Amino acid sequence: MYNAILYTITVCVWGSTWLAIKYQVGDVPAIQSVLYRFLIAMVLLQLFLLLTKRFKIYDFQTHKLFAILGLFLFGINYLLFYLAAEYGLTTGVEAIIFSFLISMNIVNNALFFKEKPDRNVLLGAAVGILGILALFQDELYELINGTAVGIGVLFSILATYLASLGNMASKKLQRQHINVVEANAWGMTYGVVFLFAIALLTTDHFQFSFDNTYLISLGILAILGSIVAFGAYLTLLGRIGADRAAYATIVFPVIALTLSSIYESYEWSALKVFGVMLIVVGNLVILGKIKFQK
Repeated sequence: MYNAILYTITVCVWGSTWLAIKYQVGDVPAIQSVLYRFLIAMVLLQLFLLLTKRFKIYDFQTHKLFAILGLFLFGINYLLFYLAAEYGLTTGVEAIIFSFLISMNIVNNALFFKEKPDRNVLLGAAVGILGILALFQDELYELINGTAVGIGVLFSILATYLASLGNMASKKLQRQHINVVEANAWGMTYGVVFLFAIALLTTDHFQFSFDNTYLISLGILAILGSIVAFGAYLTLLGRIGADRAAYATIVFPVIALTLSSIYESYEWSALKVFGVMLIVVGNLVILGKIKFQK
């Protein structure tokens, strides 16, 4: 039951953050918007650790893992996704690319932890990915015909792989019995340092927008998208494994698509409905609700 709650939180919150990111690009440089997002989240998490007397001193090796977590999961990967949005890549295409995190996690699990996924995980992932392909066939058609910006696609692919490396760092930290909240607080701290350094090197001056849409989306991304969803997802990762936890990235594009149909007049078709059905089936397979015997 607890895993189901964590899973639901991850899918629902991250399903909505793609739309929120759309309102973060434009007037404010992408690097600065990402920096503000994780700065807010980092300050709130560190304050929580101090107020609850959970603040601890860790050794150098542990801080190296925190730095890797921050760089890859709370830093460069999100900068690349924001830049991809600036290059005109649609929400649907970014969601498709990020949904392949599950495949990257399976590969990296084998590389770093020598863990081979069971048959049901592979079958469920395959069914889910087929569902994603059916659901977003229009966006894929744009890619094949070169109408989407290629550099944005490359940014999103690289961002997804970096996120997978961040998942591996989180998994190793949890194996060392380090609490997810503490790891995220320190990871975001290092992420903010990296982002601030990049911002200093790449922008002339800092900008901010007091537009209501920008402020509301920033708050949603910082608190719900960064603190709540990452906490739920990384806790789930430690409980059920990186491959199963990453399946949330195949499911949440459906939420993103639903929001897009409400706010961006997205049109459904029979093939897209079939895609949603495949994703649901794959979800049940990978979570063990439907099993294929060897």
